[in-house]
Amino acid sequence: MASSLSTKPFFTSSRTDSFSAFAPLNSDLRSLSSVYLQVSFRPRFPKKLQIQAAGSTYGTHFRVTTYGESHGGGVGCVIDGCPPRLPLSEADMQVDLDRRRPGQSRITTPRKETDTCKIFSGVSEGLTTGTPIHVFVPNTDQRGHDYSEMSMAYRPSHADATYDMKYGVRSVQGGGRSSARETIGRVAAGAVAKKILKNYSETEILAYVSQVHKIVLPEDLIDNDTLTLDQIESNIVRCPDPEYAEKMISAIDAVRVKGDSVGGVVSCIVRNCPRGLGSPVFDKLEAELAKAVMSLPATKGFQFGSGFAGTFMTGSEHNDEFYIDQHGKMRTRTNRSGGVQGGISNGEIINMQIAFKPTSTIGRKQFTVTRDRKETELIARGRHDPCVVPRAVPMVEAMVALVLVDQLMAQHSQCNLFPINLDLQEPLTSVLESEEVPF
Repeated sequence: MASSLSTKPFFTSSRTDSFSAFAPLNSDLRSLSSVYLQVSFRPRFPKKLQIQAAGSTYGTHFRVTTYGESHGGGVGCVIDGCPPRLPLSEADMQVDLDRRRPGQSRITTPRKETDTCKIFSGVSEGLTTGTPIHVFVPNTDQRGHDYSEMSMAYRPSHADATYDMKYGVRSVQGGGRSSARETIGRVAAGAVAKKILKNYSETEILAYVSQVHKIVLPEDLIDNDTLTLDQIESNIVRCPDPEYAEKMISAIDAVRVKGDSVGGVVSCIVRNCPRGLGSPVFDKLEAELAKAVMSLPATKGFQFGSGFAGTFMTGSEHNDEFYIDQHGKMRTRTNRSGGVQGGISNGEIINMQIAFKPTSTIGRKQFTVTRDRKETELIARGRHDPCVVPRAVPMVEAMVALVLVDQLMAQHSQCNLFPINLDLQEPLTSVLESEEVPF
């Protein structure tokens, strides 16, 4: 809204140097020095930027807004920009929501929620309409009384204190928006994004637990070309190697019975990613991926391709040499770049690792302060994961999918309006034949 400001006569002020641009007019205006100047100004920032500052929306072309709080009536998301005519039902989302839900094993939070989703708009007769898709999941197992102590005392390393610092008010029960329950909307939207990528380019996104506390899965035990979802889902910790899975489960059990927690690492790969996704400079693909996965609760680190290990190599050791494969495609013999070069996907397997800290809400006595700045002790109650990484696996997949589908749509909108250079570019076309696309 425009606003007005009345000022005192400024042409008689001693600071006339500030208005030297008006020098030719000074002689004419000196006689009008008793006139008050009416100045109008408008906010410099576009309204769009002011709205995005709320931080609950991700994406440019495929836009997802999540809503809801841990102990409110429910959580969910609104997906805007989804292509029309995509076959979609609640069952498509429920698979990943079930992988994310609480209470699924002894090494997760005991909170019991079915996390059953409902689509309220954007789908008609089993097909997306191109209009916003509203997905809702009710909360059914809230226990607000578990947070009575935490309404007064801040949990160490939790968002309780910083939410008060920022807003001056917060939703105490369950941590509100800082709760991992917020990720339900991300996982639901990510399931839609994964289906688009799978149908369009047979892109697969697979995440798995590669570290719990001090138990680290050796990289050479996993073949990124043959890794399957069944391998990952074969145990409750979601580590594709059975031997290391048992060690990780034991590590979580050891701290769980003591009321403590541990962190870990989730690794993620992307197979069959179209070439050309991502933009130079500020919107590099790995930069977008980093922002997306680091927005998940409890994340503390991100590593892409060779990551920090690449700093121990020379250029001749680290460079991925090119060659032509049996199909006439340009490939790289190694993949230390992680499937991205210059911020743009090159068609190789994308790989990354995300570090998650130990759960901050634990059942052990800790020193803290109250909201009225008094030192105290706190033993947190409530139901919380002793280790977040098993349930973080579908969350990571979802965020990676949201990035890739947004970048795929951006590539279409910018680089496929005119005929491509077939000598250098690959056609960005769907694997589905035209007769298979529902109309």
